[in-house]
Amino acid sequence: MLTNIRQISVTEYHRMVEMGIFHPEERLELLSGQIIKMAAKGTAHEAAITRIQRILNQRLGDQVLIRTQSPITLDDFSEPEPDVAVVKTNVLDYEDHHPQPSEVFLLIEVADSSLKYDREVKNLVYAKSGIIDYWVLDVNGRKLSVYRDPSITGYQSESILGENLTISPLAFTGCEIKIKDFLRKV
Repeated sequence: MLTNIRQISVTEYHRMVEMGIFHPEERLELLSGQIIKMAAKGTAHEAAITRIQRILNQRLGDQVLIRTQSPITLDDFSEPEPDVAVVKTNVLDYEDHHPQPSEVFLLIEVADSSLKYDREVKNLVYAKSGIIDYWVLDVNGRKLSVYRDPSITGYQSESILGENLTISPLAFTGCEIKIKDFLRKV
């Protein structure tokens, strides 16, 4: 990492948004103090998010809150917008703050053009923040990368599962999901 880069804090980022520095339709997120332009949303990407949200809502119901493409605050310098966040319920529905790592059960990124970024860059940021369960759905390769056992150097456990296998979130071991149900029918 270069030492002459000035990191932007979450507070500064929020002020910039409030001041209208960014176009309202611009898709941005803050990662490790850097403002990152997010990729355009394609139809396969959006359809996968819809399927994931529907399945998780059916299986987990009122036990959790499912947020899609909404911010989570990882630390003072990172506020990404994961495609799907399974978080603890909150009486105010997080009106007073964005969910923090201790309130997150599972994060899922859907990758069509962003696979390398989600598996390498976001992976490390989420691990350093202590996100216990992180999945990357590769819609093109029809696989699910599962990352668990976070540390400051990255996830200590990585599994790549084919579409014919099942997975359960760490926090909800009784919730079995067929990976192919997240994917387009063939």
